[in-house]
Amino acid sequence: MSKFIHLPGIGNSGTNHWQSLWEEADPSIRRFSPASWDEPKLSDWIAALDRAVRSAAEPPVLVAHSLACLLVAHWQKISVAPARGAFLVAVPDPSSAAFPGEAAGFAGPPRERFRFPSLIVASTDDPYGSLAHAEARAAEWGSDLKIIGAAGHVNGQSGLGDWPEGLALLRAFAG
Repeated sequence: MSKFIHLPGIGNSGTNHWQSLWEEADPSIRRFSPASWDEPKLSDWIAALDRAVRSAAEPPVLVAHSLACLLVAHWQKISVAPARGAFLVAVPDPSSAAFPGEAAGFAGPPRERFRFPSLIVASTDDPYGSLAHAEARAAEWGSDLKIIGAAGHVNGQSGLGDWPEGLALLRAFAG
């Protein structure tokens, strides 16, 4: 899986998060590096993503979790850097009471079709984004949608471990 860039959400992905476990299993996967994981600034995250994509040997698949899904929506609208696609897990709803105030700058993502293929992976009980929200984003962004049942926010606290089902979904999407 050498053609993937991981984009964790606010706070980064801890050691029990599937992104970290996938990176541990395949050191060729790269993680983008914004200036701050805990105090995210949209302009900084966009610049960090653009640097990561432009430094890739070929157009990568972006593997985004939570807040980074909104990042991808903003980035793809203003950048011309090529991406093969975006695998978007647990798209948060900025209008939700659970949405972190520190991430307010990510609200209002573009609502038009992405310029590359995308897949939204949604849980039926995500406290940061309802299934209806995921369905609406999929329709607006031209994304395919995979509903995986009750998996919370699809993060380290969800108890997914290395999430083999997610890895299979990513491989199928990237294939």
